[in-house]
Amino acid sequence: MLRVSVSLESIRPHGCGRTFKRVVGPQGDCVRIVCGGASDIGRLRSNNEDCYRVVEAMHLFVVSDGMGGEAHGEVASALAVETVVTHCMEGESNPATTLYGDPQPGLGEKTRRLASAVHLANRRIFESAGQHPEQRGMGATITTAWIDGGKLSIAHVGDSRAYLLRSGTLQQLTNDHSLVAEQVRRGILTAAEADQSEMQSVLLRALGTHEQVEVEAGENALFPGDILLLCSDGLTRMVTEPEIAGTLQVETSAQKAADKLIELANDNGGADNVTVVVVRLQKDSGGWLSWLRPGRQHKAGKNGSAEGR
Repeated sequence: MLRVSVSLESIRPHGCGRTFKRVVGPQGDCVRIVCGGASDIGRLRSNNEDCYRVVEAMHLFVVSDGMGGEAHGEVASALAVETVVTHCMEGESNPATTLYGDPQPGLGEKTRRLASAVHLANRRIFESAGQHPEQRGMGATITTAWIDGGKLSIAHVGDSRAYLLRSGTLQQLTNDHSLVAEQVRRGILTAAEADQSEMQSVLLRALGTHEQVEVEAGENALFPGDILLLCSDGLTRMVTEPEIAGTLQVETSAQKAADKLIELANDNGGADNVTVVVVRLQKDSGGWLSWLRPGRQHKAGKNGSAEGR
């Protein structure tokens, strides 16, 4: 089994110190952010087309699921993730960096930057496929989250998802841009029928398939005790939402929760690659946010964490 993991909870690698930052929530609370992430090839696939990044210094999280198989879906997802991370880093160092896509009124600076990064990722994938015949037909989903104090920014295309667990209730923060999800929204299918549909993999919106893409972006307030989950559909097609919520509540370690969710997906068939990032916001009595740098990674390859600069 191929698995890559990043734990930001307990391992302090040689040469890396501990970093401290203050994050103040909507009620003036200080929280400690702890994250765990992993990506797995699953039981049936021959390669992993998922990609993810955790940029610890920026509290930026990105999950992408590549599409295209022999048309290099893994290239599309890696390009999507790296474009988003790079564009957000550049925006942090130079706020005058160009914003892409139509302006979305009412959104904060970081949310606009995140949406811009997704627009740019779409352009980069589309252009790469046009320049390389072997890549034609590739594409990717993307779900991104950026935490800034008590505000969560989300930008999203496709059917990878972001969830928020608060007080035992699991809320899906993103809408699936898929055929069956649209049919459920229109009342053509029930949610149960959609779960059994053979058309689940048909997307209405994805990165790289067209020169322009509509990016869903939004903001949510965060509170101590919240748990954020980003995942590819390899998790949500194999594991029910009650199972996901239960795992996030039982496993108090973010990394163990991510690993357990992947284990459940594989135990239930592992029909696809599966990627999970879990972010816990824990009230910090000391008044400081403590983020431990990532430790050793097993066959980390393109997945894992990126240093903020």
